[in-house]
Amino acid sequence: MKTICLICFIASSFVLASCQWGVPKKAAEAEPDTLAYTYKSVHERAADCGNKPDSGCTVVKIKYPVFAGQKKLNDSVVRKLTSLFAMNGKPDSSIDLMTKNFLKSYTDFKKTDPRSAMYFDLDMYATVLVQDSSLASLGVGGYTFQGGAHGASATFFINWDTKANKSITMDDLFKPGYHDQLTAIAEKLFRKSEKLSDTASLARDYFFKDNKFALNDNFSVTPTGLKFVYNQYEIKPYAAGITALVIPYSPIKSLLRPNTVVAKYTK
Repeated sequence: MKTICLICFIASSFVLASCQWGVPKKAAEAEPDTLAYTYKSVHERAADCGNKPDSGCTVVKIKYPVFAGQKKLNDSVVRKLTSLFAMNGKPDSSIDLMTKNFLKSYTDFKKTDPRSAMYFDLDMYATVLVQDSSLASLGVGGYTFQGGAHGASATFFINWDTKANKSITMDDLFKPGYHDQLTAIAEKLFRKSEKLSDTASLARDYFFKDNKFALNDNFSVTPTGLKFVYNQYEIKPYAAGITALVIPYSPIKSLLRPNTVVAKYTK
Protein backbone atom coordinates (compact mmCIF):
# COMPACT_ATOMS: atom_id res chain seq x y z
CA MET A 1 0.00 0.00 0.00
CA LYS A 2 2.85 2.36 0.87
CA THR A 3 4.45 1.61 -2.49
CA ILE A 4 1.23 2.46 -4.35
CA CYS A 5 0.88 5.75 -2.45
CA LEU A 6 4.49 6.65 -3.24
CA ILE A 7 3.95 5.97 -6.93
CA CYS A 8 0.79 8.13 -6.91
CA PHE A 9 2.66 10.95 -5.17
CA ILE A 10 5.51 10.88 -7.71
CA ALA A 11 3.05 10.79 -10.61
CA SER A 12 1.10 13.74 -9.29
CA SER A 13 4.35 15.65 -8.79
CA PHE A 14 5.22 15.16 -12.47
CA VAL A 15 1.75 16.39 -13.47
CA LEU A 16 2.15 19.56 -11.40
CA ALA A 17 5.64 20.11 -12.74
CA SER A 18 4.43 19.74 -16.32
CA CYS A 19 1.79 22.42 -15.63
CA GLN A 20 4.53 24.79 -14.54
CA TRP A 21 6.59 23.96 -17.61
CA GLY A 22 3.58 24.92 -19.72
CA VAL A 23 3.45 28.48 -18.30
CA PRO A 24 4.79 30.90 -20.91
CA LYS A 25 8.17 32.26 -19.88
CA LYS A 26 7.10 35.86 -20.36
CA ALA A 27 4.12 35.49 -18.04
CA ALA A 28 6.14 33.65 -15.43
CA GLU A 29 8.78 36.40 -15.38
CA ALA A 30 6.39 39.36 -15.47
CA GLU A 31 6.84 41.74 -12.57
CA PRO A 32 3.69 43.11 -10.92
CA ASP A 33 3.16 46.79 -10.21
CA THR A 34 5.03 47.67 -7.04
CA LEU A 35 3.26 50.92 -6.14
CA ALA A 36 -0.48 50.84 -5.54
CA TYR A 37 -2.45 53.64 -7.17
CA THR A 38 -5.95 54.67 -8.19
CA TYR A 39 -6.97 57.13 -10.88
CA LYS A 40 -8.64 60.39 -9.92
CA SER A 41 -10.82 62.27 -12.42
CA VAL A 42 -11.80 65.93 -12.63
CA HIS A 43 -14.73 66.99 -14.79
CA GLU A 44 -15.84 70.61 -14.48
CA ARG A 45 -18.04 72.62 -16.86
CA ALA A 46 -18.40 76.36 -17.27
CA ALA A 47 -21.51 77.98 -15.82
CA ASP A 48 -22.96 78.72 -19.27
CA CYS A 49 -22.75 75.12 -20.53
CA GLY A 50 -26.36 74.40 -19.66
CA ASN A 51 -27.56 71.38 -21.62
CA LYS A 52 -24.77 71.60 -24.18
CA PRO A 53 -22.57 68.52 -24.62
CA ASP A 54 -18.95 68.68 -23.50
CA SER A 55 -17.91 69.00 -27.14
CA GLY A 56 -19.75 72.32 -27.41
CA CYS A 57 -18.84 74.24 -24.26
CA THR A 58 -15.96 75.07 -21.94
CA VAL A 59 -14.91 71.95 -20.02
CA VAL A 60 -11.98 70.88 -17.86
CA LYS A 61 -11.19 67.16 -17.91
CA ILE A 62 -8.21 65.73 -16.05
CA LYS A 63 -7.36 62.15 -15.14
CA TYR A 64 -4.28 61.19 -13.16
CA PRO A 65 -3.00 58.48 -10.78
CA VAL A 66 -2.69 58.97 -7.04
CA PHE A 67 -0.12 56.62 -5.50
CA ALA A 68 -0.75 55.24 -2.00
CA GLY A 69 1.75 56.60 0.52
CA GLN A 70 3.91 58.30 -2.16
CA LYS A 71 3.70 62.03 -1.45
CA LYS A 72 6.82 63.00 -3.39
CA LEU A 73 5.70 61.15 -6.50
CA ASN A 74 2.15 62.50 -6.24
CA ASP A 75 3.50 66.04 -5.85
CA SER A 76 5.64 65.50 -8.93
CA VAL A 77 2.61 64.43 -10.96
CA VAL A 78 0.64 67.48 -9.84
CA ARG A 79 3.53 69.84 -10.65
CA LYS A 80 3.90 68.36 -14.11
CA LEU A 81 0.17 68.71 -14.81
CA THR A 82 -0.12 72.26 -13.52
CA SER A 83 2.98 73.28 -15.51
CA LEU A 84 1.75 71.77 -18.76
CA PHE A 85 -0.31 74.75 -19.95
CA ALA A 86 0.38 77.22 -17.15
CA MET A 87 -1.42 80.50 -17.78
CA ASN A 88 0.81 83.58 -17.57
CA GLY A 89 3.78 81.23 -17.27
CA LYS A 90 3.12 80.51 -13.59
CA PRO A 91 1.87 77.06 -12.54
CA ASP A 92 -0.94 76.83 -10.01
CA SER A 93 -0.29 75.14 -6.69
CA SER A 94 -2.97 72.46 -7.10
CA ILE A 95 -5.22 70.76 -9.64
CA ASP A 96 -8.29 72.36 -8.04
CA LEU A 97 -6.85 75.86 -8.26
CA MET A 98 -5.78 75.30 -11.86
CA THR A 99 -9.31 74.19 -12.73
CA LYS A 100 -10.88 77.23 -11.04
CA ASN A 101 -8.47 79.65 -12.71
CA PHE A 102 -9.02 78.12 -16.14
CA LEU A 103 -12.79 78.44 -15.86
CA LYS A 104 -12.37 82.00 -14.54
CA SER A 105 -10.22 82.89 -17.55
CA TYR A 106 -13.10 81.79 -19.79
CA THR A 107 -15.62 83.80 -17.74
CA ASP A 108 -13.38 86.87 -18.00
CA PHE A 109 -13.09 86.35 -21.75
CA LYS A 110 -16.88 86.19 -22.13
CA LYS A 111 -17.21 89.51 -20.29
CA THR A 112 -15.04 91.18 -22.93
CA ASP A 113 -17.01 89.66 -25.81
CA PRO A 114 -20.35 88.22 -24.60
CA ARG A 115 -21.57 87.55 -28.15
CA SER A 116 -18.65 85.29 -28.99
CA ALA A 117 -19.50 81.63 -29.57
CA MET A 118 -15.93 80.62 -28.76
CA TYR A 119 -15.37 78.23 -25.87
CA PHE A 120 -12.23 77.00 -24.14
CA ASP A 121 -10.98 73.47 -23.58
CA LEU A 122 -8.60 71.83 -21.12
CA ASP A 123 -8.13 68.07 -21.39
CA MET A 124 -5.15 66.57 -19.56
CA TYR A 125 -3.95 63.20 -18.34
CA ALA A 126 -1.20 61.42 -16.47
CA THR A 127 -0.99 57.68 -17.00
CA VAL A 128 1.30 54.89 -15.79
CA LEU A 129 3.27 53.53 -18.74
CA VAL A 130 5.73 51.15 -17.09
CA GLN A 131 6.09 49.96 -13.52
CA ASP A 132 8.28 47.28 -12.03
CA SER A 133 10.36 46.64 -8.93
CA SER A 134 12.43 49.83 -9.28
CA LEU A 135 10.80 52.07 -11.88
CA ALA A 136 7.57 53.94 -12.44
CA SER A 137 7.35 55.70 -15.80
CA LEU A 138 4.42 58.02 -16.46
CA GLY A 139 3.21 59.90 -19.50
CA VAL A 140 1.77 63.37 -18.85
CA GLY A 141 0.06 65.31 -21.59
CA GLY A 142 -3.05 66.85 -23.01
CA TYR A 143 -4.65 69.54 -25.14
CA THR A 144 -5.88 73.05 -24.46
CA PHE A 145 -7.59 75.83 -26.36
CA GLN A 146 -7.73 79.29 -24.83
CA GLY A 147 -8.54 81.38 -27.88
CA GLY A 148 -6.29 82.21 -30.81
CA ALA A 149 -5.72 80.49 -34.10
CA HIS A 150 -5.46 76.98 -32.71
CA GLY A 151 -5.05 74.93 -29.58
CA ALA A 152 -1.90 73.45 -28.11
CA SER A 153 -0.93 69.92 -27.16
CA ALA A 154 2.06 68.56 -25.28
CA THR A 155 3.52 65.30 -24.02
CA PHE A 156 5.99 64.96 -21.17
CA PHE A 157 7.25 62.16 -18.93
CA ILE A 158 8.05 61.33 -15.33
CA ASN A 159 10.60 58.59 -14.69
CA TRP A 160 10.59 57.70 -11.01
CA ASP A 161 13.12 55.61 -9.10
CA THR A 162 10.82 53.83 -6.64
CA LYS A 163 13.68 52.71 -4.40
CA ALA A 164 15.45 56.07 -4.18
CA ASN A 165 12.08 57.89 -4.22
CA LYS A 166 13.27 60.48 -6.75
CA SER A 167 12.95 61.55 -10.33
CA ILE A 168 15.42 59.97 -12.76
CA THR A 169 17.60 62.31 -14.83
CA MET A 170 19.89 61.59 -17.76
CA ASP A 171 22.88 61.97 -15.46
CA ASP A 172 21.45 59.20 -13.26
CA LEU A 173 21.48 56.78 -16.20
CA PHE A 174 24.68 57.67 -18.03
CA LYS A 175 28.35 57.72 -17.13
CA PRO A 176 30.14 61.08 -16.91
CA GLY A 177 31.10 62.50 -20.30
CA TYR A 178 28.27 60.72 -22.16
CA HIS A 179 26.74 63.77 -23.84
CA ASP A 180 28.65 64.00 -27.14
CA GLN A 181 28.59 60.26 -27.86
CA LEU A 182 24.90 59.97 -27.03
CA THR A 183 24.09 62.96 -29.22
CA ALA A 184 26.02 61.49 -32.14
CA ILE A 185 24.16 58.16 -31.84
CA ALA A 186 20.84 59.94 -31.52
CA GLU A 187 21.49 62.13 -34.56
CA LYS A 188 22.16 59.08 -36.75
CA LEU A 189 18.85 57.57 -35.66
CA PHE A 190 17.06 60.90 -36.12
CA ARG A 191 18.38 61.38 -39.65
CA LYS A 192 17.39 57.83 -40.56
CA SER A 193 13.89 58.35 -39.17
CA GLU A 194 13.54 61.69 -40.99
CA LYS A 195 15.00 60.22 -44.21
CA LEU A 196 17.92 62.64 -44.22
CA SER A 197 21.43 62.00 -45.44
CA ASP A 198 24.38 62.27 -43.07
CA THR A 199 25.26 65.69 -44.50
CA ALA A 200 21.80 67.18 -45.14
CA SER A 201 21.31 70.59 -43.56
CA LEU A 202 18.86 70.96 -40.69
CA ALA A 203 18.40 74.67 -41.35
CA ARG A 204 15.32 74.65 -43.58
CA ASP A 205 12.87 72.27 -41.90
CA TYR A 206 13.94 72.27 -38.25
CA PHE A 207 14.34 74.70 -35.37
CA PHE A 208 17.51 73.33 -33.77
CA LYS A 209 19.74 76.01 -32.26
CA ASP A 210 22.55 76.94 -34.68
CA ASN A 211 21.07 74.26 -36.99
CA LYS A 212 22.78 71.53 -34.99
CA PHE A 213 20.95 68.44 -33.79
CA ALA A 214 20.39 68.26 -30.04
CA LEU A 215 18.61 65.93 -27.65
CA ASN A 216 16.20 67.39 -25.14
CA ASP A 217 15.56 65.95 -21.67
CA ASN A 218 11.96 64.92 -22.34
CA PHE A 219 12.37 61.16 -22.29
CA SER A 220 10.66 58.00 -21.11
CA VAL A 221 12.36 54.83 -19.88
CA THR A 222 10.86 51.86 -21.75
CA PRO A 223 11.82 48.16 -21.88
CA THR A 224 13.19 48.58 -25.44
CA GLY A 225 15.00 51.91 -25.16
CA LEU A 226 14.80 55.57 -24.24
CA LYS A 227 11.97 57.40 -25.97
CA PHE A 228 12.48 61.13 -26.54
CA VAL A 229 9.65 63.43 -27.56
CA TYR A 230 9.92 66.88 -29.15
CA ASN A 231 6.66 68.79 -28.73
CA GLN A 232 4.98 71.13 -31.20
CA TYR A 233 7.09 74.15 -32.16
CA GLU A 234 10.14 72.64 -30.43
CA ILE A 235 11.97 71.51 -33.56
CA LYS A 236 9.26 71.69 -36.25
CA PRO A 237 6.28 73.87 -37.20
CA TYR A 238 2.98 73.42 -35.36
CA ALA A 239 1.40 71.46 -38.22
CA ALA A 240 4.12 68.79 -37.98
CA GLY A 241 2.93 67.79 -34.49
CA ILE A 242 5.23 65.98 -32.09
CA THR A 243 8.36 64.09 -33.11
CA ALA A 244 9.34 60.91 -31.27
CA LEU A 245 12.80 59.34 -31.30
CA VAL A 246 13.55 55.95 -29.72
CA ILE A 247 17.16 55.10 -28.89
CA PRO A 248 17.56 51.33 -28.34
CA TYR A 249 19.77 50.24 -25.47
CA SER A 250 22.18 48.23 -27.63
CA PRO A 251 24.11 51.15 -29.21
CA ILE A 252 24.30 53.09 -25.93
CA LYS A 253 24.98 50.20 -23.56
CA SER A 254 28.63 51.20 -23.02
CA LEU A 255 27.52 54.71 -21.99
CA LEU A 256 25.11 53.55 -19.30
CA ARG A 257 25.94 53.37 -15.63
CA PRO A 258 25.76 49.88 -14.08
CA ASN A 259 22.98 48.92 -11.69
CA THR A 260 20.47 51.59 -12.70
CA VAL A 261 16.74 51.13 -13.37
CA VAL A 262 17.50 50.19 -17.00
CA ALA A 263 19.99 47.44 -16.11
CA LYS A 264 17.31 44.76 -16.41
CA TYR A 265 16.63 45.82 -19.99
CA THR A 266 20.24 45.68 -21.17
CA LYS A 267 21.15 42.12 -20.17
